[in-house]
Amino acid sequence: MIVPGYRDHPAEPWDPIAPADPGEAEDFLRRCYLENPRLGPVEPRLAIVRAQIAATGSYVHTTDELTHGARMAWRNSSRCIGRLYWRSLRVFDRRRARTADDIFHLVVHHLETTAAGGRIRPTISIFPPAQPGRAHARVWNEQLIRYAGYRTEDGGHVGDPGQIAFTDRMRGLGWQGKGEAFDVLPLAVEVPGEPVRLYELPERAILEVPLAHPEFGWFAELGLRWHAVPAIANLRLSIGGVQYPLAPFNGWYMGTEIAARNFADTDRYDLLPLVAARMGLDTSQESTLWRDRAMVELNRAVLWSFERDGVTITDHHTESRRFIAHLRNEEKAGRPVPADWTWIVPPLSGSATPVFHRYYEEMDLRPNFYPGEEAHCPMRSH
Repeated sequence: MIVPGYRDHPAEPWDPIAPADPGEAEDFLRRCYLENPRLGPVEPRLAIVRAQIAATGSYVHTTDELTHGARMAWRNSSRCIGRLYWRSLRVFDRRRARTADDIFHLVVHHLETTAAGGRIRPTISIFPPAQPGRAHARVWNEQLIRYAGYRTEDGGHVGDPGQIAFTDRMRGLGWQGKGEAFDVLPLAVEVPGEPVRLYELPERAILEVPLAHPEFGWFAELGLRWHAVPAIANLRLSIGGVQYPLAPFNGWYMGTEIAARNFADTDRYDLLPLVAARMGLDTSQESTLWRDRAMVELNRAVLWSFERDGVTITDHHTESRRFIAHLRNEEKAGRPVPADWTWIVPPLSGSATPVFHRYYEEMDLRPNFYPGEEAHCPMRSH
């Protein structure tokens, strides 16, 4: 549904897209076909791709190449701890979408099917690739689902302070919001030659979990909740030299992303002082470790609530062990594993997890995801 009161806004400049690099295309295709022998010999395919690049500056991936390329991109994402299941990534080929309405309806389908029954499935929807020298479709949102942030007259805020600037932009286009702590922002979709359009996500596309605590009855009185699908919307997917600027991608949440970052960061919801006060903790000095105790209980509440409602989530200890298993699998396959220590190590009890006690190498392996105008990693969304 288009936002009531929506006002047209002129298109913003697009980042220029360079022609596909034939060498990068060949490297991708050789590895793709090597890892998928059922695709047959690669040489005939390489001849076709070289001719397409020479004629147009780009080439068209087959469905199999697109699917495996997206999975390889997840496998190569150095900031993602959840890569053990890269082979299970569900890929929706949306390259035929052209209008803003098409994109919106397909995004709604992505969210609905991904969260069906609470069992979150890693999913990516890949929209048309960018062509050299041409504009391309995109969404302005950093995630498909984000909560608005509002400034108040007394200098405070309501909702997510990290989204105040974006919320102001949406309000400037006619969106109002309710002014509450968990208002879902509209989706801003822009296609070449048209102004940006705002759409309200339907309730059926937004799975949310109300938060309570297994021991503290007062916790439910805080009125906290969080959405179940962390779908990053502004990463550029690069496969074999072809760029896909609109490829929303989700895994499932790790509890610390919500409780130790979204809720605990001082420039986000900043809930540690409130939780500590309700727990009756001594906050007179840092050495009482009131922040640590409050953060642990916030994390317990998030994990317990998602599990109570049958919604997929993982804890940082389990996911750390899974990442070590992923390292072993890739080593057996003879593939390097790029990893950014500062992102792989969880923000709570890091040294109690196995990912803390080793070093990693950062490498720009392709296919991969790259920042758009503003972007985050697919599985560390905060």
